Amino acid sequence: MKKRILLTEDDQVQREIIVDILASRDYQVVPQPAAAGALDALQSDTYDLLLTDLKMPGMDGIELMRQAKRIRPDLEVVVMTAHGTIRTAVTAMRDGAIDYLEKPFDKDELLHVVERALERGGLRKENRQLRALVNDTVSLGNIIGEAPAMQEVFQRTGRAAQVDATVLILGESGTGKELIARHIHFNGARKDRPFVTVNCAAIPENLVESELFGHEKGAFTGADAARAGKFETADGGTLFLDEIGDMPLASQAKLLRVLQEGLLERVGSNKTRQVDVRVIAATNRDLKQRVDEGDFREDLYYRLEVLPILLPPLRERMQDLPRLIAHFRAKHGKKLGAEPPALAPETVDALLRYAWPGNIRELENTLAQLYILAANDPITPADLPPKLRTPGPRPGNLELPPGGLVLEDLEQELIRQALERSGGSIKDAAELLGLTYKTLQYRLKKHEIDRTELG
Repeated sequence: MKKRILLTEDDQVQREIIVDILASRDYQVVPQPAAAGALDALQSDTYDLLLTDLKMPGMDGIELMRQAKRIRPDLEVVVMTAHGTIRTAVTAMRDGAIDYLEKPFDKDELLHVVERALERGGLRKENRQLRALVNDTVSLGNIIGEAPAMQEVFQRTGRAAQVDATVLILGESGTGKELIARHIHFNGARKDRPFVTVNCAAIPENLVESELFGHEKGAFTGADAARAGKFETADGGTLFLDEIGDMPLASQAKLLRVLQEGLLERVGSNKTRQVDVRVIAATNRDLKQRVDEGDFREDLYYRLEVLPILLPPLRERMQDLPRLIAHFRAKHGKKLGAEPPALAPETVDALLRYAWPGNIRELENTLAQLYILAANDPITPADLPPKLRTPGPRPGNLELPPGGLVLEDLEQELIRQALERSGGSIKDAAELLGLTYKTLQYRLKKHEIDRTELG
């Protein structure tokens, strides 16, 4: 959506010039010649930014800002001031302005300040919303898990919130890695500072360094103005690098320098900048394997893995499923404004038989769909999507011996058989057992099985 800017400038020529410049960057600008009109506009509509002159007939920019914030407390304000009245601009910033422009200014200065104000304002708004949701969505009390593997996650997450070390969160897609990262930030010493998220897999390779470290004007085609990167935006707070395993190898050296020294250089600049950022990284990839394959720097891997947290897939903690179902039923009941239908016992059985490759995310989306579209109350297996009505085949020739068995012994034997059948290949053995590569590696270490003796 276009960013909406409310402009207050009593000089008609200056007002039209500013409107043209901002419109050229696809901002939606609503111009007003006086403070009274701006206040009326705020009463009837919402804006991302108020850009106002300080010296105007009648109500000045300082008073306009004060009254505007009574109407829209979250409104960001940039003041424009003539040379010689900088002290007044400083007063405006103390009263709540996010930035100021000194007249006369050129096109690039205007666009740079407006872009920076909108970015900072959006970040402040996001963090206000996140802080308001902390108790409801990111406290460990609402991250459901009674399985032993989840108890270990809770212990490590609680410890991570108490220290300022780099954290590496490992786990398949949909297991809740960002939720854990937010809990660590909002329960730590940096909770009142920015929490900035970057999806490393979603950034084009040629823009990764610009996105993370910023760039100067003219650094590359399209760099029409200088821009701070995510590290500078997160200064004093936390930067969550999601899907770190997909970061291009060429960018990893710069990232390592920031982690080690807190120093960065924007693209196109030789100026070194100091930042104080806590990094939490996450990936669904096997970073050690990527190191062995030459796709990830070994020194960066060890720098990230100061405090690792492994999130188990849902299929390995199915004892938590009933509690997760109850949690999401209550959550979506609030959204729908009514209590959702319950699940019949045989419906829950069908959910327990499914492998949930999409993990918690897939479970929540499936339940949300059922609560909205199900024709029955309680929800029966007939209401389930086809993938849940016809789950994969289950072993039919297993029978518990009369004297019982030790489950870990059975697990070890099945792992050995899978490795023998796959010629010692962990990847192929993991596929035979329906496990991830990382999970089988963990179990080999747990049971002290040497695959080289079995291939």
